Amino acid sequence: VQPPTPEWGTMLGEGRQYIFRTPALTTYPGLAIFLAVLGFNLFGDGLRDALDPRMGTR
Repeated sequence: VQPPTPEWGTMLGEGRQYIFRTPALTTYPGLAIFLAVLGFNLFGDGLRDALDPRMGTR
């Protein structure tokens, strides 16, 4: 028997039915998704600022 793969989306989906009894089941995976998306967006903005030659002409 294969153990289940830990995925943030799966954790959110399975924890949805227990959200009022144990909100931590959805809070921590949701927070992890939020922080990952925020980090990727900030990283992408930093790359654009560093590599876009047109940004210096403003």
